[in-house]
Amino acid sequence: MDHAATGDEGAERTWCLAEVDIFCDLSESEMEAIAAAAPMKTYQAGEILYSPTQPSEVLFILKKGQVRVFRVSADGRALTTAVISPGTIFGEMVLLGQHMYDNYAEALEDTIVCVMSRADVNRLLLTDARITTILGRRLAELEQRLSDSVFKTVAQRIATTLTTLTSAQPPAGPLRPVGRHPQIALTHEQLAALAGTSRETCTKVLHDYADRGLLRLARGRITVLDLNQLKDAAG
Repeated sequence: MDHAATGDEGAERTWCLAEVDIFCDLSESEMEAIAAAAPMKTYQAGEILYSPTQPSEVLFILKKGQVRVFRVSADGRALTTAVISPGTIFGEMVLLGQHMYDNYAEALEDTIVCVMSRADVNRLLLTDARITTILGRRLAELEQRLSDSVFKTVAQRIATTLTTLTSAQPPAGPLRPVGRHPQIALTHEQLAALAGTSRETCTKVLHDYADRGLLRLARGRITVLDLNQLKDAAG
């Protein structure tokens, strides 16, 4: 009984790593060793994973859910700089050149992450050239997204947020005929918070996109009708 429970838990941890491309070339035993050093932690929607007011050196591997990275402006407004989907690595880890700077990380929904300490990263990741090569590329891509979002217009940020949320969804199943058009369950106010703008401005942009045939709007739900055009609008 105990062995079965332990095996199930180990398989769950290994699956967490198997979803991340930096571990794709590792053997099962290699992933098990890393998984044992990367315990999973669960956060509820609205909980803060990382705060610059209580900094810690930790590397997160997002397994399930979505996390938004945001910074707080001088006037107290939260500006979302990234929406992170499963399989993404983020956090504060000097060894990897990965920084959160003054950003917070907040769970947008119930979220599960694998957590690695500095010692774990040094012992398990930085000794493997296969991992460091891919890891460097992934971290550079995330840094670029964080930088890009700051300089985009409000309309571009809203389009970027919608395309990010859409791409993070699982593929539609054969029993879901509406699956051809991805749907996002967000109010205009929630989307505005993610895009770092006001609800009024967000509503105006959404109606413009709807008039252009990119979206269909309903109460608490946004249906993406033309993902390619929406990506173009994101810049």
